[in-house]
Amino acid sequence: MSRTPSNMIDLGTIAPNFALIDTVSDQELSLKAIKGNKATVVFFICNHCPFVIHVNEELVQIANDFKKEGISFVAISSNDVENYPQDAPHLMKKVAEECNYPFPYLYDENQEVALAYDAACTPDIYVFDKDLKLVYRGQIDDSRPENGVPVTGKELRNTLQNILNGKEISKNQKPSIGCNIKWK
Repeated sequence: MSRTPSNMIDLGTIAPNFALIDTVSDQELSLKAIKGNKATVVFFICNHCPFVIHVNEELVQIANDFKKEGISFVAISSNDVENYPQDAPHLMKKVAEECNYPFPYLYDENQEVALAYDAACTPDIYVFDKDLKLVYRGQIDDSRPENGVPVTGKELRNTLQNILNGKEISKNQKPSIGCNIKWK
C-alpha cells in the first residue's frame, strides 16, 4: 500500500470549475450544478484503494448527515483505467450503487480536474464555503487501514459543523494519506 499525502493547497483557493459525467446517472454535472448553499465537499476517490474502502461507509454517512443542511457532496475518480481497470466507469457505477452513495460519482477521464485541484491521493478531500473558497483540505480523521484507530470522520465533521454554526475553521489541518492517483 502506497502512502501518498495530500498536497495542501492554499486555503482561500477558489474551486476549479468542472463538467464531468456522473457514472450513475450518465448525466454531465458541473460544479455550478452541484454547488451547495452553505458548502461543497469534493472527494477524490476510486474503487480499489484500501484507504478509500476503509472510510467509504463514513463518507456516505457524513454526506447523509449534512446534505440536508445545504452542504453538497461529489466524488470524482481520476485514475487511469487502462492500467487500473477496476476503476472503470461501469464499475464506479456498481460501487456507487452497492455503497448507496448519496452523491454523484464523476469520472475524470483526462485527469484535468485532478490536476486543477492538485489532487494527489485517494481519498483527497476538499471543503469549499458557499462562495467556493477552500476552507478545508486533508484527512477525514486519523484512522488508516490497519492502524487500529476507529473511523469517526472527526476532522471533516467538525469542519462542516463549524460552517453550519458560523464558527472559524481551524487552519491546523492534516493531509490525507492514501494511494496515489494513478496518472496516465
